[in-house]
Amino acid sequence: MEFFQKAKCIRLKSNHEKFLHADPDQESVYQDRSGSSKSVKWTVEFPEGLDNVIRLKSCYGKYLTALDEQHLFGVTGQKVVQSLPNKLDSLVEWEPIKEGSLVKLKTRYGNYLRANSGLPPWRNSVTHDIPHRHQDWILWAVDTVEVLLELPDESVSESGDDDLGSSFHLTTPKFSRTQSTLKSEGRLIYYYVADENGNVNDSVKGPSFQFKGHGLDELTKKLEEETGIEKIVVCSRNKFNGNLYPLRLALPPNNATMHVVVLPASSKVAKELVADVPTSKWSVLKTRTLS
Repeated sequence: MEFFQKAKCIRLKSNHEKFLHADPDQESVYQDRSGSSKSVKWTVEFPEGLDNVIRLKSCYGKYLTALDEQHLFGVTGQKVVQSLPNKLDSLVEWEPIKEGSLVKLKTRYGNYLRANSGLPPWRNSVTHDIPHRHQDWILWAVDTVEVLLELPDESVSESGDDDLGSSFHLTTPKFSRTQSTLKSEGRLIYYYVADENGNVNDSVKGPSFQFKGHGLDELTKKLEEETGIEKIVVCSRNKFNGNLYPLRLALPPNNATMHVVVLPASSKVAKELVADVPTSKWSVLKTRTLS
């Protein structure tokens, strides 16, 4: 409980270095590397008469809730959602259990909040269960975003490090109810996976992640990891004619947000795009962006 005693708002960071987000649909929760939006903020509540449990309320006023139903049919793991029940019962109560510098969040019935990895749709999902493997998937780092009570100077530790080993960051001044500023963590990448013909619905904002790298090779590898596709061509769409074209040599400056379209390298469109690029340029071209 010491992780939460002095906190009004916190954010939770999983072992995959992704933050627990409340989806704008006000129902789902998910993981994402972006840690600077309001959707990572969870208000801490202490149920009256209970000393060892907390409730976590999203920025949409809904509670982090452990449901008694499967997240995916035939796969272990039960649903975790945002909800606002008529009665605040045990489904919205979590017992923090300290594990070194990290914390596990246990439901009242013995399961643990778990951050998942793997292929979509399993990747970036959040469930609750008792894992037999991947024990580190139920470990969370706790960052204090907003302090509840006034603290003496010596109680405030300033840290610019978001590593999992830093579980309790009081980055705010000693004054009560003063919100800290979440630091920038690289550039935000939105990506869309196209079909064999290069078609993609980019009218709806795609999934995203925070990218701390600087080069095209790094971005390609990261996108292969995020999409689960081994060989890709990452494309950018010309904003005037809608055509896909190669990004050359460097990413946009100043950590500008990027929107990218990912094509499997084996697709017909990807092969045509590669064929249109001179060999000398393709030797350094492994990604393409969407402007």
